[in-house]
Amino acid sequence: MTIRVMLVDDQVLLRTGFRMVLAAQPDMEVVAEAGDGVQALEVLRSTDVDVILMDVRMPHLDGVETTRRICGGGQPEGAPKVLILTTFDLDEYAFSALKAGASGFMLKDVPPSELLAAIRSVHSGDAVVAPSTTRRLLDRFTPMLPATAGEPARPELKRLTEREREVLLLVAQGLSNGEIAARLVLSEATVKTHVGRILTKLSLRDRVQAVVLAYETGLVRAGGAGA
Repeated sequence: MTIRVMLVDDQVLLRTGFRMVLAAQPDMEVVAEAGDGVQALEVLRSTDVDVILMDVRMPHLDGVETTRRICGGGQPEGAPKVLILTTFDLDEYAFSALKAGASGFMLKDVPPSELLAAIRSVHSGDAVVAPSTTRRLLDRFTPMLPATAGEPARPELKRLTEREREVLLLVAQGLSNGEIAARLVLSEATVKTHVGRILTKLSLRDRVQAVVLAYETGLVRAGGAGA
């Protein structure tokens, strides 16, 4: 199956570079490009896309609002997956983009092999492209969230078993399924099952939303410590 990719970035040279990398892959095809969010939304009305590489800072309509309009804060049936491109040190908006429905993010200077792996991961439904990078970003920008005190107020958290809550904490700290399995002395398949149940019980789209929720509710604080 060919992954249909759309490039959304106001830098033509950057889009050209990404297009060249993707064109060399037998399982990928760049089916559309846009220079800003307004143009991207217009193109999506007539083009089927699987994964969007989305810049954050663009004229007319930035990547955060564009992502929100595409994903609606979730992942509507048939909607493309959004992979945010960020310079990290400058883009304070990446956290907002994850909340808006993005499936993950990559640094703009990422090596080609990592970019390709990220696109394939997002397309297959594995939203956390780089857990450690996600954690660093959240640690940096979580202080901008409203302070929480005591037990998190979100009632859905009470649906989790003690083991599921433990797995959620480790997911939020940036551990992969394999690392969680080693930490808890479980099989990786069992961890995957726990993660699936957590997402279902909390009505979350993917692991990225689970990480955001854990930080927002105070289950995990900046620095990765559990509440």
